[in-house]
Amino acid sequence: MDLERLLANALALQAIPSPTFEERERALEFRARLLGSGWGPVLLDPAGNVLGRLGDARAPAVVVCAHLDSVFSRLEHRPARRIQDSLYGPGIGDNALGLAVLLELASDLRASPPAVCIWLAATVAEEGLGNLQGMYALVESLRSQACAYIVVEGMTLGHVYHRGLPARRLRISLRTSGGHSWTHAGRPSAVDGIVRLATRLIQLPLPSRPRTTLNLGRIEGGTAINAIAAHASLEVDLRSEDEKVVAGLESAVLHHAQAQAGPEVQVDCAAIGSRPGGGLPASHPLVAAAVASLKAQGVEKVQLGAGSTDASAPLSLGIPAVCLGVTSGSMAHSQEETVEVPPIRRGYAAVLATVIEAARLARAGLL
Repeated sequence: MDLERLLANALALQAIPSPTFEERERALEFRARLLGSGWGPVLLDPAGNVLGRLGDARAPAVVVCAHLDSVFSRLEHRPARRIQDSLYGPGIGDNALGLAVLLELASDLRASPPAVCIWLAATVAEEGLGNLQGMYALVESLRSQACAYIVVEGMTLGHVYHRGLPARRLRISLRTSGGHSWTHAGRPSAVDGIVRLATRLIQLPLPSRPRTTLNLGRIEGGTAINAIAAHASLEVDLRSEDEKVVAGLESAVLHHAQAQAGPEVQVDCAAIGSRPGGGLPASHPLVAAAVASLKAQGVEKVQLGAGSTDASAPLSLGIPAVCLGVTSGSMAHSQEETVEVPPIRRGYAAVLATVIEAARLARAGLL
């Protein structure tokens, strides 16, 4: 591994805005860099994923992937910067660094190729309302060949995500007749209704075991400061380690939303996203390989758990998958997202070792 090359690739890829559903520019740059490493063939699939293959396409395959998209819009994006031993900038850890790891793997695996087929994949639509569309398309196209998926994220070194984290996303919309704030005072306001609903939702009791979260991600609505709001909406993200718990929480949210309806208030509830559960037992050979690879790099406290990552797609279909982080960091999904440079060597070595062991297991028919 060439650390300076890896960091240069991460910063160059992060500098290209790549909101969910607008990943093409970054995808093309990633494809050019992957081709430049001598890896081939490299193609763009119909979903927009970048796919590069090493080895016989008829052989059992291990797929290593990282997502192209960021949670930030083009207006919110700004280039990352390096200050001493840290990289700072929106999306640098989630997931420009993961993409740079794929490019470094391309060089190392090409120099010493495993005796199976290796696919490197940069996927689209992992974040937000992308609902893992790119990953599902990838899994479908490689279903007859792929034995295992290793998903790379820039942050969370020491974590092995071997279970999908069930999630539901809802958009709740209220509509009224609206009117003038003085002339029609007393008419129901859609903004008032959404605020009342939000207040009720944040008061819902959430269990600590299994871990469960409710996030009010966006509120929109209204026309003007002196107009009674005729429309307003609220987007809610629900997650739990238990599928039944997240389903029950969704029912509670919908109940409170419908309670806002009345003769002059229309309520519409739409499902705008869903993340699946599913997973591997901790004893599975792929999980064991990931844990052993991290411990060999001096990561003593390896944490197993559930995550909402691209790995959720193959796991939900019964296909072995794990997600590994490359380094430690902080402030994910914020303008001050930060990753630390020194641990990258260990994280990269663990990813590479996991890929090599997964290839051995695939060749032996153990996946």
